[in-house]
Formats: sequence, C-alpha cells, structure tokens
Amino acid sequence: MKTGRLRDVAAVGVAVLVVAGLVVLPLATVFYEALRAGLGAFATVFSEPYAQSAIRLTLIVAAATVAFNTAFGMLAAWTIAKYRFPGKAFLLAAIDLPLTVSPVVAGLAILLTVGPHTLPGAWLLAHGVHIAFAPAGIVLATIFVTFPYVARELTVFLQEQGRELEEAALSMGASVLQTFWRVTLPNAKWALLNGMLLCNARAMGEFGAVSVISGRIRGQTNTVPLHIEILYNENTFVGAFALAASLAMLTMLLSGIRALLEARTHRRPVPDGDALGTAERAREAGLGRIVAAPRIALDVGE
Repeated sequence: MKTGRLRDVAAVGVAVLVVAGLVVLPLATVFYEALRAGLGAFATVFSEPYAQSAIRLTLIVAAATVAFNTAFGMLAAWTIAKYRFPGKAFLLAAIDLPLTVSPVVAGLAILLTVGPHTLPGAWLLAHGVHIAFAPAGIVLATIFVTFPYVARELTVFLQEQGRELEEAALSMGASVLQTFWRVTLPNAKWALLNGMLLCNARAMGEFGAVSVISGRIRGQTNTVPLHIEILYNENTFVGAFALAASLAMLTMLLSGIRALLEARTHRRPVPDGDALGTAERAREAGLGRIVAAPRIALDVGE
C-alpha cells in the first residue's frame, strides 16, 4: 500500500515539476520583465501608436476569424454529426488539415495563391482588392490555421448527443431550421462557446502564417505577436514583455473560462437506456414549445 501511494505521489510530483518548468516559470519571467521597470513604464507601452495599431488589428482579425469559423463550424458539425453522405471522411480530413500543416507553410501557400504576382492576386488587385500584405490576407491566413477548432468541438459533442431530440422535433412537425435553432443549438451552446474561445485564443496569438502574408508593415499589418518580435529585436524589452504579458493574461483568462465551459459540456448525459431519458431531455430542450398547439396536441414534457 505504501509503495503504491509513494508511486502516486511521485507521479503527481513529476507532473507538477514539468508544468512548473515548461509553463509557470516562463510565464512568471514574462510578467517579471514586463513589470520590472514599474507600472508607469508598463502602461506607457499601450499609448504608443504602433502598439495601439497592432492591438486594434489583432482584435479585428480575431473577431472576423471567430465569426467565420463559428458559422462554418456550426454548419459542418451539423452536417457531419446528423447526416450520412459520400465523402464524409474526406470532409473530416479536410477540416483537420490545418492542424497538421505548419502555419508558415499555410501562410506561404496563401501568398502563392493570392499574391500580387499570381493570376488571382493580379485580378483582385486590378479590381481594388488587396489580399497579400493587407489585413484581408491576415484574416484569411488566421481563418485557415484556426479552421478546425469550432467544427471539431461541436462535431464531437453532437455525435455524443445522438439524433433522438432532432428526430423527435421533426416528428412533431418542426422544420429542419426550427430543429437546429430550438433544439440542437441550445443543447450545444457550451461546446460552441468552448470552440469559439479556442479559436479566439489561437487567432490572437498566431504568428507563423501571419508573418508570411502580412509583409510586416509597421502600423498597418503588424499584429500584436509581430509587434512583440519587432520590439524585442530592437531591444525595447519593456514594450515587448508588456505586450507579451497582456496577451498571456488574456489567454489565461480565456483558458479559465474554457475550463469552466468544458466542465459543463462534459457532464454525464441522461442514459439512453432510461425509459424517461428522451422525454426528460426533450423537456429540457423545450420541444413542446416548437410547434403550435393546433398542429400537435401532445406536449412531450407531459
């Protein structure tokens, strides 16, 4: 018994040491360097025009990326989890592709596709649309590298939920759109928010793909990670570490919220074998309120 407990304590101790060495210590160093010159110097960094431009562009890119990937992720997850169709495995593989491709390669691929010296890029430039070395290209590259997060999070959740509630709603006369908005989406809201947080955190911290497609034009196409590198290379350590600490704080906040959402998402569902399981879940989903009374007299919750 003692040997087993010692082994457990040793395993936990090793895990704590690894996390402390690889995560806690580097983050503590960043915060120490950011605040070493005082709070005044820390705050001054954010009044600098180039820093403000980088922060503004980062927020815009993150918002556009989350909006696009959320819309696509809901559509893809619904299609994959609820329907059977040829090419389903290929679609899953395509969604996962950005996870296996280097962000630098992704940025280079986009540049070689819509760059100014390519046919599509030249056509877009002739019509006044700037992709490469412009904010639109940064958004495109960020969308690519964050593509799987919302879709995969929702797909796994919807596959675990099954199709009972949707089939019940459809049998009650609800349309596919009503079923999605009134049944599927409310049940999957925590998984959706979890995926959006992952997507947002990844979008704000993206460096590789953005560094290739942006052109690193100071004050125009520099995001916060790119601006941090520039400040560090110029030996402006307080500015670099201040922005890095701010980005780290935001990421930690998002990680904490995500942990709470994940705990809610993975609560044990009502067992499928329970005779009252479907009715109980239907009541929670509000199926009885989907269809007007004249179309069906029986409320599922009763």
